Amino acid sequence: MERRELFSSFAKLLRGEERQLPTYPPYFSDEADFQRCRECDDTPCVKACEEGIIEIVDGVPSLDFFKSGCTFCDQCALTCPLQVLRVDAKRSLPPLAIDPIGCLAWHGTICSSCRDACLDQAIEFTGLFQPQIIAQKCTGCGFCVGVCPTKAIGR
Repeated sequence: MERRELFSSFAKLLRGEERQLPTYPPYFSDEADFQRCRECDDTPCVKACEEGIIEIVDGVPSLDFFKSGCTFCDQCALTCPLQVLRVDAKRSLPPLAIDPIGCLAWHGTICSSCRDACLDQAIEFTGLFQPQIIAQKCTGCGFCVGVCPTKAIGR
């Protein structure tokens, strides 16, 4: 077992959770439209995703931030034959949050994995041994989620 897996398992036990629920791609106008995705056999959105984070969960596309993050490249929306995902419906993803119980930096350990992975520089440290915060400029892209050694970042 690698050190990252060990820390992750302890953090999951402390929080009483296994894995966070997936998030819909940011190109829809109504969640009810995703029911039409069950009619799509080819899953072009999955194939078009440059980061490989779209997976089909219960018949609908969801983002798995434990694999990578969303670059908002529009490819999944451009290839959707049923127009469930549409570029004109592009929206921001909900901002992420840091769980202080699982975060190493909140417990005095130097860790900047999330900050280093953040493309928008939305994760700010208040000092060397101080905890970090996620600023309002967070786009919810999720690149910080999978790199956190204790899986302390999520919705």
